[in-house]
This record gives sequence, C-alpha cells and structure tokens, in this order.
Amino acid sequence: MPRLISRHEIVEDRYVLLREAATLDAVPDGQPVIVPLALWVARRAALIARGEVGVWLAPTDDPAVLADDVHRLPVIAIDFPAFTDGRGYSHARLLRERHRYAGELRAIGDVQRDQLYYLAQCGFEAFLIPDGKDAGDALHGFGDFSDGYQATATRVPWFRRRRAATAGAVSFPCS
Repeated sequence: MPRLISRHEIVEDRYVLLREAATLDAVPDGQPVIVPLALWVARRAALIARGEVGVWLAPTDDPAVLADDVHRLPVIAIDFPAFTDGRGYSHARLLRERHRYAGELRAIGDVQRDQLYYLAQCGFEAFLIPDGKDAGDALHGFGDFSDGYQATATRVPWFRRRRAATAGAVSFPCS
C-alpha cells in the first residue's frame, strides 16, 4: 500500500494514481482516481460524471489549464520526477495563489524528507512517499526548521510578523 502523509499523519491513500492512463478504459470503476492532465483534458465531461477524480500534473504541464476546474477537483497531484526538479513548487504556488485551489494538493514522485518542509510552505498538504523510503522518518522533515523568512503560500513571513509586533513599540534614541 502506498504511504501517504496527509496533514502530518501517515494515512491510507484512498486514490489510485494512474500514471499511464490514456483512455477511459484504463480508469477503474468505483474507486477514487488521479488521472494525467492529458486524459482530463480529452475526457473531462466523462470523468466529472464518474465521481471522485483528481488530476496529476507533470513538470511541463501548465496549471492554468485547470483554472476553471479547481472548484471541482478534490485532489491535484504534482509530479516531482527527480529530487532536483523544482518546477512543482511553482505549480503549487500558482494553483493556491492565482487559481485559488482549496482542495488537497499532493506531491508525488521523488518526494524526499528534505523537501517536506519547503513543499508544505508552498501549499502542499499531502505527500506520497516513494517505495523504499520510511514515511515515519519523513514526518520528521516538517520539523527541520522552526520558522520561515520567505513569504509562502501558507504563512506570513517572519520579517512581516516582527515588523507588525514592533510597530507600536516605543524606540529611544541613543544618548
């Protein structure tokens, strides 16, 4: 069974990830599925009618293609084919900030412990841990840093919080 971290817990993955599905014949009935963007674009109406369907994006896919559908997709998965491929971070920010996606944003592919904190900062809330990796150990990746300085999709950056906290403070000139 795939090891999914969702909201900082290891949970059972209800969705079947269909990496190679090119036709509706490849989509099993009666199960929640995540299909490739190309299949979603080609058979959108039929997939909507079938029920719980999510879409996964490759690094070369344009998240704007899903702009009109973000309200109906319970899951959008973003593929990280290699640890060094960071295009998925940008996809996540675009989906959350520009397209206002509020559903589950899931990282799939070569997802490593070292990335979890940063992925969460970009709006991911679920992480499919690859075979051979320890999901329990990966959970510790969320605590690698106590706070972030950069502006993110999920938090007000540290420097803005500090400025707001000190806005009412009285400063004394040096004598």
